[in-house]
Amino acid sequence: MSPTLLPAGEGSANKQLIDTLLRSRLFRDYESVFSKATGLPLTLRPLEYWQLAHHGKKNENAFCAMLAEHPATLGVCLQAHENMIRHTGVLPHTVTCPFGLTETAVPVKLGGKTIGYLRIGQVLRRSPTRTDTEKVKRTLAEHGFRFTNEVRNAWEHNPLIPPDKYGATVQLLTFFAEQLSLLINQIMLEKENAEPLIVRKAREYITKNRTGSLSLADVAKASGASVFHFCKVFKKTTGLTLTDYVARVRLEDAKAELLNPNRRISEIAYDVGFQSLTQFNRAFKRIFGQSPTQFRAHLLRSSDRRRRHDVVANPNKIGLVTGGLIGGWHVLWSYLLAIG
Repeated sequence: MSPTLLPAGEGSANKQLIDTLLRSRLFRDYESVFSKATGLPLTLRPLEYWQLAHHGKKNENAFCAMLAEHPATLGVCLQAHENMIRHTGVLPHTVTCPFGLTETAVPVKLGGKTIGYLRIGQVLRRSPTRTDTEKVKRTLAEHGFRFTNEVRNAWEHNPLIPPDKYGATVQLLTFFAEQLSLLINQIMLEKENAEPLIVRKAREYITKNRTGSLSLADVAKASGASVFHFCKVFKKTTGLTLTDYVARVRLEDAKAELLNPNRRISEIAYDVGFQSLTQFNRAFKRIFGQSPTQFRAHLLRSSDRRRRHDVVANPNKIGLVTGGLIGGWHVLWSYLLAIG
C-alpha cells in the first residue's frame, strides 16, 4: 500500500511539522537513548526528503559515508532510498541496498497522511562471507569506485545486527512512530482549533469511559452543552463526528493490544469497547486501510514469538492523549535499556 501523499504545495508545511517533532523533548530523549543503546543513528525526515537520511549524522556508517562522496555510488544509494520510500505504506518497509546493507523506514502520520519517516539501518544482518566481499568489490568497480584498503576496512567493520534483534528494534520504532504521530496530532489540534471547553470536557469524558457505553446524550451532558450545540462544535473542532472520534480512540487502544500475539482479536475488540467483531473489523479497515489480522501479521512476522512477547508485556496502552505517550515511552525505554 502506498503512503497517502500530501499535495505538492504542502511540502514546506510538511517540513515544519517534522521540524516541530525534531525539537520536541520526546524525540530528543528517545534519539539519545536509542543511539546509546544501539550505536546506530536515528533520523526523522519529511516525506519530500530525497537525500541520504544519515549523511553527516553522529554514528553514521563509515562505509556509507565514503559512498556518499562519489557521485556514481551516491546515485545507487539514493535509488535504494527511493525504492524504500515508494513501498512504505502504513507499515515499516525494509530494503537491502546493492552493497548488502539493510535500512528501514517507519512512517509518521498526521491524521491519515504520511508526513515523514523514522529511518534506521546501514547495517548487516549476518556476518559477511568472502563471497559477499567480492560481490561488493565488483559492484563498486562497476561504478568506478576503487576497493582500497581503507574501503575494505570500513566494509569489514559494518555494524552487525541479527535479524531477530533488528526486527524487534523496528517494532519498537513502530511504537515510537505512533507516539510521534499522537504528539503532532495533539499539537495541531490544540493549535488550529483553540479547543473550546465543551470539547475538552467531552474528550476527557470519552477517555475515561471509552471501553463502556458512550451515548451522544451522555457525552453532550458531560460537556455541559445541548446535543445540537455539542454536535456542531465538536465536528467543527475535531473534524470528526462523535462516533468516528470514539472509534478512533478505541482503535488506537486496539492497535497496541494487537501487538501481543497471545490475545485473540475478538477479545481485543470487546475489551476496547466495540459491541461486535464485525463492527470492529469494519471500523479498523475503514480507518487504517487493512484488517486487524493483516495489521498483526505484517507487524509481527519478522521476529520470534518470545521477543514479541517481551516487547509488548507492559500493560500500558497507547491512547490519543498524553497518558498514551507516557505508556508507550515506558515500553520503548525499557526495551532499549535491555538491549544496550
